[in-house]
Amino acid sequence: MSVDATSPYDDGNIFARLLRGEIPSKRVYEDDHTVVFHDIAPWAPTHLLAIPRGRYVSWDDFSANATDAEIVSFTRAVGQAAREAGLVEPGYRLIANTGTNSHQEVPHLHVHIIAGRPLGPMLVENDSRR
Repeated sequence: MSVDATSPYDDGNIFARLLRGEIPSKRVYEDDHTVVFHDIAPWAPTHLLAIPRGRYVSWDDFSANATDAEIVSFTRAVGQAAREAGLVEPGYRLIANTGTNSHQEVPHLHVHIIAGRPLGPMLVENDSRR
């Protein structure tokens, strides 16, 4: 199921439940505004998820409505988690899906931090787009 990025926030989503402590997570970083943890279904040897503690559906919602402190915290948390995991020198990819065309699956802003192997091109070329 893909998420409409303009939908209202759903307090029952998996990340809201994780933030409330209803679902366990292997956290690698947290502060007043952000939590970073290991994905339970990793796409690569290193796959972390960064989520704001606030009720934001998507990057669009977050960038329009978060406080400056939340935005700074989130940005710095992603960078700090990547540095602490030793990902800077070999490289890593950040993915933040917004809305149905991106196949956003959880209606809570999250950034994937993916690394640990060559990741290839960002998108596979699709001949039907020509």
